[in-house]
Amino acid sequence: MRTLEQLRELLKAELHHLFAFRPSDRLWQMPIAAALATGLPLLVGAWFERMDYGLVSTLGGLVFLYLDDSPLDRRMVALMACAFAIVASYTLGALSQLFAPAIVPALTVVAILVTMGCRYYGVGPPGSLFFVMVAAIGAYTPRPVEQLPTAVGLIALGALLACIIAFVYSVHTLRLRPSSPVTPTAPPTFDHVISDSVVIGGCVGISLALAQLFQLERPYWVPVSCLAVIHGTSLRAVWNRQLQRIVGTGIGLLVTWAIFLLPLTPWTMSLTMMVLTLVIETMVVRHYTFAAVFITPLTILLAEAATLGTGSPTPIMQARFVDTLLGCAVGLAGGACLHNAAFRESVGRALRRLVPLRLRD
Repeated sequence: MRTLEQLRELLKAELHHLFAFRPSDRLWQMPIAAALATGLPLLVGAWFERMDYGLVSTLGGLVFLYLDDSPLDRRMVALMACAFAIVASYTLGALSQLFAPAIVPALTVVAILVTMGCRYYGVGPPGSLFFVMVAAIGAYTPRPVEQLPTAVGLIALGALLACIIAFVYSVHTLRLRPSSPVTPTAPPTFDHVISDSVVIGGCVGISLALAQLFQLERPYWVPVSCLAVIHGTSLRAVWNRQLQRIVGTGIGLLVTWAIFLLPLTPWTMSLTMMVLTLVIETMVVRHYTFAAVFITPLTILLAEAATLGTGSPTPIMQARFVDTLLGCAVGLAGGACLHNAAFRESVGRALRRLVPLRLRD
């Protein structure tokens, strides 16, 4: 009887974590600006009947989501640095496809480096997630080598447009609300910046290697799901995030199926993706599960829109759910390692032997 009562309390706690909404003071203009940053490249691509170009360029528009509420000069410099990083991540991912065995090491290195950068400079959510996602899409999007410079230029243009929109948005919203004061942060430690980043990057690489070992058709979603889960500030947070992502993805696939029933043209697809971005950025700070419902169709459209209409979408949806399960499983295991004091100490001790003395503290 006591065991049944404990099980009931555990289930009640899990449901609370899964469905609880959080308050948010995010300005309503922010989701609109985010939708414009990611949607305008799609509309331009639809206008010129080059949706493939629009889809590459909109990946650069994701950099808008790294805009913070610091003073204008500081936030714009940080955003432009993120824009450079997202272009570099895509470039490294795209170059790795020229030699297939290099894809897993390349994405592992990208995950390690961008996680180190985000932790050292205190970059908030979404952290290293979109850098790795863009690199993964670049690595698994077949493209002739002579078209790589064009693709890199398109993503750079998308990032530039996002910076312009971010500047206009910032000038407007700073009239409504003052920027947050810059507060000194604790000095970065070796374990937080180096050791944890190596573990996170290693888990990303392991998840991608498993996806290739199991010959999954679209392996690039596995490391993205892994990274989205592993970043929890505690093991409880990691568990909550993987549960929210699995439930949200499952429901989101139903939304995706409903979207595929619509008569999708380049114009309607662009507008649909803008609406999805608007909903996601409105809800992600309030309820991650609800946001994940709309993240699923958006990310499927980002990666697969160029090939939609050439066959049944069912294999895409099945592959996405399997990829999410595998990525979340690896992310949960990695999160358990990250929050294990003995494991972190052993990894940190091993890494300290490989770096100069001046970088150890």
